Amino acid sequence: MKKFYEKGRFVIRVYGILINSLNEVLLSDEYRYKMKMTKFPGGGLQYGEGPEDCLLREAIEEFGQPAEIESHFYTTGFYQKALFYDDHQLISIYYKIKIPQKIKFKISRVPFDFPILTEGAQAFRWQKLDSLKEGDLSFPVDKYVSEMLTRQFRNSQET
Repeated sequence: MKKFYEKGRFVIRVYGILINSLNEVLLSDEYRYKMKMTKFPGGGLQYGEGPEDCLLREAIEEFGQPAEIESHFYTTGFYQKALFYDDHQLISIYYKIKIPQKIKFKISRVPFDFPILTEGAQAFRWQKLDSLKEGDLSFPVDKYVSEMLTRQFRNSQET
């Protein structure tokens, strides 16, 4: 009988998709690992958390205010090597979220709107769904999800 062994590990990331009444999606511009990146807000699952717990924690950490999960949107359905870790596979989970209170965190219209380019810098901005392109995001799974969002948005406009 063939034995299975641990070749690598998994990195699990959980993201929130926040869409406002103007059909704009919230993006997070960040500077980490000496590179600029644009992604959906969220972060890494910690041992002992469920994905929803992770996202609610990340909302407090990143937004400074709570979010509510509306529905599951997508979980990675293909192999994706983790970018920042050797011999790791990435699993990304996306939820549609809402902010139940008035938004208190700064949201810009300008990409990478932070005062200085330092490790950990983060800024949020709205991007219209009708002009969102996969090239607006930095990572492969986010690009895939952006295409799903724009397709869903176009289909909703046709009906």
